[in-house]
Amino acid sequence: MIGILIITHGTLGESLIQCVCHVINKRPSYVTQLGVAEQDDPREVLTEARRLLNGIDSGDGVLVLTDIYGATPANIAMKLLEPGHVEGVAGINVPMLLRVLTYREKSDIQTLVTKAISGGCDGVLHIKGGI
Repeated sequence: MIGILIITHGTLGESLIQCVCHVINKRPSYVTQLGVAEQDDPREVLTEARRLLNGIDSGDGVLVLTDIYGATPANIAMKLLEPGHVEGVAGINVPMLLRVLTYREKSDIQTLVTKAISGGCDGVLHIKGGI
């Protein structure tokens, strides 16, 4: 099973996991998160991120999801990447996380990256009200 490591600003990652738990009625296995605060030393956060990544890697790889490309959480995520084994996607949202959890047991890591991006994009819609 492909592990999922979420690296975000503050408590966003845990909040996303809690939303998913509400939808699927359980906490998914091999999913963890790391919140980055303004005062955190990025080197220490990177060490913790590596520890968490190793803990959820069952041998099938890990998908690292982060919030804003170019920000500290994404920069830490970039240092974890190993093409073909540890891949990363920025712009995490609940639809992306749900899609990843749905497909991670049936997909290789490259397919899961594609599913993550499509899930995130497909979940962004203009809601039109009617009278």
